[in-house]
Amino acid sequence: MGRLEGKVAIVTGAASGLGAADARLMAAEGAKIVLTDVNAELGERTAAEIDGAIFVKHDVRSEADWRNVLDKTLTHFGRLDVLVNNAGLVQFGTVEDTTLEQFRLHNAVMSEGTFLGCKYAIPVMAKTGGGSIINVSSIAAIRGNSPVLAYTAAKGAILSMTRSIALHCQEKNYRIRCNCILPGAHATPMTAAAIAALGGAAAGIEQIQQHGQGRPEDVGNLVVFLASDESRYITGAEIVIDNGETSR
Repeated sequence: MGRLEGKVAIVTGAASGLGAADARLMAAEGAKIVLTDVNAELGERTAAEIDGAIFVKHDVRSEADWRNVLDKTLTHFGRLDVLVNNAGLVQFGTVEDTTLEQFRLHNAVMSEGTFLGCKYAIPVMAKTGGGSIINVSSIAAIRGNSPVLAYTAAKGAILSMTRSIALHCQEKNYRIRCNCILPGAHATPMTAAAIAALGGAAAGIEQIQQHGQGRPEDVGNLVVFLASDESRYITGAEIVIDNGETSR
C-alpha cells in the first residue's frame, strides 16, 4: 500500500508548478486528489493526468468557492484528510512602488485564502478523525526581499497563522496537524517569470545562478511526508527547503 492510501487531499493552486507536483506525488502514494485553481483549462488538463483526481474551479478569496470545494470533496470522496494551501501569486514592487490594491490582492489570495481554507477544512477533518494541513509560505517570510514587498507580507502572515492554527487544533483535541513549508527557488512558471522580470541583480538570483533551483518534486516529497502518518508528531513546524539559501 502507498504511504497515503485511503486519504483524500485538496491542493489549491494545483494547475501547475508546486501544486501540480504535490498532487501527482500524493496520488502516486495512494491519495485521492481534489485539484483547485482559477485556471480551469489548465487545471482540468492536469487533473486528467492523475488517476482518480477531480478538478474544481476555485478562487481562494471566496467563501462561497471554499464551501463548494468542500461540498464537492465530500460528495465525491466522502471525507477530507489533507489540505495543501498552495495557491499564490507574485507582483513586483517595493514599499514605495506597491499600490494598496496590489498589497490587498496578495494578502487576499495568500493570507485570507489560507485562513479560509483552514477555517472550512478543520470542522470537516475533525468529524472524520483528524488530518494534516500544509500551508505553503516562502523563505521570503523570514528574509528581506525589497522588490516583492506585498508577497513577503502575505507569506509572513501564513507562517504566523500556521502556529496559531496548530495550537488551536491541539487545544480542541482535533487530531489535526498544521505545518508550514518555506520553499526557496524552485523551477516553476512563477520563478521563471520572476527571474525574467527582476534580472540578475535581484536578491535570490545570485543563489540560483550559483547553486541552481530545486525541482517542484523536491517540495512535493516534503508534502507527501507531512500528509502521511509518518509525520504524526510534527505540528506547528516551519520547514525550510531552499538548498541552504537562508544560511548563506
